[in-house]
Amino acid sequence: MMIEVHARLPHGSVFLAGEAVECHISFRSPFTYSQKQSQYNSDVEEVLAWASAQIHCQCTVDDTLVKFPTTASQEELATASQDTSFIPCRGESGHVVLSTKPKILFCDLKLSPGESKTYVYRETIPTNAPPSYRGQCVKYAYKITVGTQRVNAVIKLLKIPIRVLVLYGVPDAQFFTDSEELQVAPANPFLQSQQKQPTTSSTLQILEAITARRSPSYYNITNQSGKVVRFCLLKSAYRLGEDIIGVFDFSQGTVKCVQFSVTLVSEEELQEHCKGRAKQSITTVAYNKHHEFSFHLDLTQVILHIPLTVTPAFSTDIVSLKWKLHFEFVTTNTISAMPESASSSESVSWQGPANLDVQTMIWDLPIDVYPTHPLQVAHGLPSKLDHMITI
Repeated sequence: MMIEVHARLPHGSVFLAGEAVECHISFRSPFTYSQKQSQYNSDVEEVLAWASAQIHCQCTVDDTLVKFPTTASQEELATASQDTSFIPCRGESGHVVLSTKPKILFCDLKLSPGESKTYVYRETIPTNAPPSYRGQCVKYAYKITVGTQRVNAVIKLLKIPIRVLVLYGVPDAQFFTDSEELQVAPANPFLQSQQKQPTTSSTLQILEAITARRSPSYYNITNQSGKVVRFCLLKSAYRLGEDIIGVFDFSQGTVKCVQFSVTLVSEEELQEHCKGRAKQSITTVAYNKHHEFSFHLDLTQVILHIPLTVTPAFSTDIVSLKWKLHFEFVTTNTISAMPESASSSESVSWQGPANLDVQTMIWDLPIDVYPTHPLQVAHGLPSKLDHMITI
């Protein structure tokens, strides 16, 4: 005797904070040979006492580096509601930093052989939720947990991983157009005014408006000897999956650049009250890198792709994540000028020196990295949408 529990995410496994998560949960009693022989016997009905579902976010930290803030215990957060008593984070390490209210799917479900019942679970992720993140010191992971139980049996849990993206750094007022008012005044003065809430569509509109603007920024990069290069960045706000495009102009430089590199880097920094050590440095992770020799170059460009797998910038009460472009320039003042030919038909040759007296300079340029449409992430990174356990 067994029951199959299937869970499916019809709209993918990636969601924006503030978006409604939908999960279809089916309970099925499959036929067995013995049941087929006695399919008219009511004694073969399978019975489940109850089933419940909820979303929780688990935070795990490196205890040697992070002092986790004093909060309620896992059990207090997971069982804050009187509706059910199952603990969705059972068997997991870390701390529950977000736990939605459990929702009862059914009580006393009876299934005949071959019969199935499907329930739709919907829950909205809070807009102030942390994002899914796998950092060096801190990790945030989201799961939908479905719990069910036979009478006088242990609780069984089905866990469905999901990814949550957060639009950070945008004031709430920007979720509305200038023509809209944040407060909707009712015609009846005795009725309470309604506060408009940001929707997923408005979030995506704001995201598009922020990252679609092309406003080139120009930077003159110099050292103590003079001007090295002029750098142009087409824009400073990007979405996951986009390309960062920049142009280097060496034509007006007074200091010769031998070679350079540009690296996309994330910076993970613990909040001051969470640092486990007195002098704890910022943790950096390098992603895509562009390296090029620039002898006698006038113009060149750099293209760096932002992977769909990374986490956009965010900040919580434990950790913050920022993004930057890290530049390294190798310069010299000892390169001789190129020899010039006496006529257009005459050719000349030039060989680079075997040794050079060089100096290395570094420069960091902060950029803004935002999430993109959840469907784009889901299509670019296929994940498992169907999950099953047998009871």
